[in-house]
Amino acid sequence: MTQRLDGRVAVITGAGSGIGLATARRFAAEGAKVVCVDLDAETGAKAANEVGGLFVQADVTDEAAVRDLFQRAVDEYGRLDIAFNNAGISPPDDDSILTTGLDAWKRVQEVNLTSVYLCCKYAIPHMQRQGKGSIINTASFVAVMGAATSQISYSASKGGVLAMSRELGVQFAREGIRVNALCPGPVNTPLLQELFAKDPERAARRLVHIPLGRFAEPEEIAAAVAFLASDDSSFMTANTFLVDGGISGAYVTPQ
Repeated sequence: MTQRLDGRVAVITGAGSGIGLATARRFAAEGAKVVCVDLDAETGAKAANEVGGLFVQADVTDEAAVRDLFQRAVDEYGRLDIAFNNAGISPPDDDSILTTGLDAWKRVQEVNLTSVYLCCKYAIPHMQRQGKGSIINTASFVAVMGAATSQISYSASKGGVLAMSRELGVQFAREGIRVNALCPGPVNTPLLQELFAKDPERAARRLVHIPLGRFAEPEEIAAAVAFLASDDSSFMTANTFLVDGGISGAYVTPQ
């Protein structure tokens, strides 16, 4: 494994499972000091222990908690180089606009969009002080495509993450701070496995549209995050970085 992130300090939200956990492992393997943030104390602490990092339990929708978690990272390690704002939810009560209630809408917006706003708001000043940083915000391929099997608030929240990342990438480019939106396709995570268990037909409708014929593994998405975090992507900012198995490029899929 290359050491592209040697000596850098990275904060990862939603680090206890799925893409966040795979990224914590990848960042550590590439030499980064990793701050693992999660609401779940058990999985978050386990992730931090595995990668030799720092665990911070936090609700990323709480402004004070977000401000404090970035300050704690800097207090512990002296700097902040990478922020992977990845925490998100996709609850079953987020469905068609005709059936999704306002409470479900607001909850998904808070966790998926407002948390990214807060994380960027409190990460950027630390990066400004050192004149360099990379922020990667988890959006989704549904931020650029429509789905008939709708998760209306999820899709809207990820569209917001994409637009916000683009604007921040432009705004802070001259200060050495890069901001990119990661747009994964469906990933084999606990969230997706739960969808398969509850509604195999709905899950199968997603799989059929992927030209590669399978879901991504978390480690494949983590590799993309590591690229965006590293200097290998030094001329990339305000970017829509699709890692979707070809979904967004397909008119019909191969038989």
